Amino acid sequence: MARVNVIIPAYNEELSIGKVVAAIPALVEDVIVVNNNSTDRTAETASLAGATVLLEPKPGYGHACLKGIAYVAAKPVDTRPDIIVFLDGDFSDYPHEMPLLLEPILSGAVEMVIGSRVLGKREAGSLLPQQLFGNWLATKLLHLLYGVKYTDLGPFRAIKLDTLLALNMQDRTYGWTVEMQAKAAKRNIRSVEVPVSYRKRIGVSKVSGTIKGSVLAGYKIIFTIFRYI
Repeated sequence: MARVNVIIPAYNEELSIGKVVAAIPALVEDVIVVNNNSTDRTAETASLAGATVLLEPKPGYGHACLKGIAYVAAKPVDTRPDIIVFLDGDFSDYPHEMPLLLEPILSGAVEMVIGSRVLGKREAGSLLPQQLFGNWLATKLLHLLYGVKYTDLGPFRAIKLDTLLALNMQDRTYGWTVEMQAKAAKRNIRSVEVPVSYRKRIGVSKVSGTIKGSVLAGYKIIFTIFRYI
């Protein structure tokens, strides 16, 4: 059976992170919560829920993901994971749907799976208008420039560790998810989308919940798409 680890970037998710960790299927060997310089009890709550907690003081989603990747890549061979799953710490994803993302990889069909909130069942208001537009624009550009068809840049995704390391991920902030998809397309990595459920997050989004965050994220996503052509 393939070893699965989960990486969860978390910034001030004290109210939700315990629920996320508790809902992760037992098939996961290690749940890694990367505390991205939180000012609340995110780290303590995650640890009490049973997660491995890492500290990444540099703010940024990508910084947190890279910290988690470095941790799993440094594990001894006999405990090193085969597959990494990423999801958010705000309880908007449904962790129990993880087998839907793992199955195409475990079957040998693909190396990367993106959970599509657009294709799946989502709670009304869980994806804000700016998120829907941003996803539409970004996926259209990915199709035009890289020839791949996606509907979402969703954070809930699974990828083989060796494939992930070969992508040499670099983005430190908002361009993380689209960088992975653009680089995978450029390298002809086999991938697929699967529908996933989505609900309103606990708390306020640090990105789509503010005008500044939405603008900065949109700019970085578009910049990243063109960067890797």
